[in-house]
Amino acid sequence: MSAHRCDLHIHSCLSPCADEEMTPGTIAGIAKLNGLTIVALTDHNTCGNCESFFAACENYGVVPVAGMELTTSEDVHLLCLFRTLLDATAFSAAVDHRRIKIKNRPEIFGRQLLIDLDDEPCGEEAFLLINATTLSLEETTSLCTGHRGIAIPAHIDRESNGMLSTLGGVPETPDFPTIEVREAENLPELVRKYPLLRRKREIVSSDAHRICEIAEPGFPINLPCEDGASDQSVRDALIDYLSSHRGGNR
Repeated sequence: MSAHRCDLHIHSCLSPCADEEMTPGTIAGIAKLNGLTIVALTDHNTCGNCESFFAACENYGVVPVAGMELTTSEDVHLLCLFRTLLDATAFSAAVDHRRIKIKNRPEIFGRQLLIDLDDEPCGEEAFLLINATTLSLEETTSLCTGHRGIAIPAHIDRESNGMLSTLGGVPETPDFPTIEVREAENLPELVRKYPLLRRKREIVSSDAHRICEIAEPGFPINLPCEDGASDQSVRDALIDYLSSHRGGNR
């Protein structure tokens, strides 16, 4: 087993609601300073900066995970995390066909900056990324699984775009094995109120949109791989872990 500290929900400057200082290189550097060993880049409805994020994490010795925070047609946010950059890129291309293309208005929503391998701006996404897609919960989960990923309901303890507040409860299908909360202390009350959460794993993530919000020291996860294992082995172990239910009730 190897012990890791994770933050699996971070936005770069490609998300219009994130600070422009949140470049892939800056995120990777701050993650290293904060003692994180696994970090996921999860911009809204795109994986456009994940390639640059992988390059930056290699420089800092942090294990990168390519991901996305997708907004379903029900207006629920799902974290979609993938084993490889190639899987994430293919998923992002499929999602692009299910986005509702509305021109971004940077003066209102913020710029959506694409970053190159040298951590410099190289363009902007023209269409707004934060609106809902036409993908349902079921469709998103199936599409994510088809690209060897895992879909996780994001920040379920939040009023806006959380599964519980939006749907009014925990759906029996899709059967999400893992859920995300913003505050760990909220979990016991949520489990009491929603018994279907009892067998689900949980992660605690920052949902960082600013440098100061990146988790320190992160959420602890023990993975069945040796210390010094390759980044790919760690990612595979992480996705396998998140794809399985808890061994017993809380």
